Amino acid sequence: MPLHVVDHPIVAHITTLLRDKTTEPPRFRSLCSQISHFLIMEAMRELGRKRVQVETPMEVCDGELLARPLVVVPILRAGLAMLQPSLDIFSEISVGYVGLERDETTAQAHTYYCKLPNLEGRDVLILDPMLATGGSAKKALEQVAENNPASITMVSIVAAPEGVRHLEEAFPHLPIYTAALDRALDAQKYIVPGLGDFGDRLFGT
Repeated sequence: MPLHVVDHPIVAHITTLLRDKTTEPPRFRSLCSQISHFLIMEAMRELGRKRVQVETPMEVCDGELLARPLVVVPILRAGLAMLQPSLDIFSEISVGYVGLERDETTAQAHTYYCKLPNLEGRDVLILDPMLATGGSAKKALEQVAENNPASITMVSIVAAPEGVRHLEEAFPHLPIYTAALDRALDAQKYIVPGLGDFGDRLFGT
């Protein structure tokens, strides 16, 4: 599987601050936005391009544009933290939403909301800060894949090996971009060392 752990000193710096349990929600949100910019820019390397000609004020020159329309799909609720950075980078995108909730007893994800734009022939980025068991991501990927996109790329902030393996089995060619591949999942299926419950820390709940 093309797993890409983004190796950059600023990414490492921000990841460390996100892990710190003393980081308060306002700072946590700001850091999440900053690191999401890095990760999404890296993930956009997967996007196809096409050659075009444009006329500058001086002359005609060759250039490149994205080959296909782009869609981002944050997984609710934590994925919302990565949506605005996507729009900041490239405003000409469509946005879909998949709402998934994990049963804390079984660790299984179930869908409570799904609203997707037309995905056929488009490039899709799925945004979920924590790739833990991979259950939520797999369900979102299945819902997106059945709509015939041209490509799908997964973007997370922290991933566990178990989640990566789970997606590898289901989607062998899926590119995954993350800031950190952590050690493992604990008995409650939380990533360790991780950074705790991302949604709770993001929204102060």
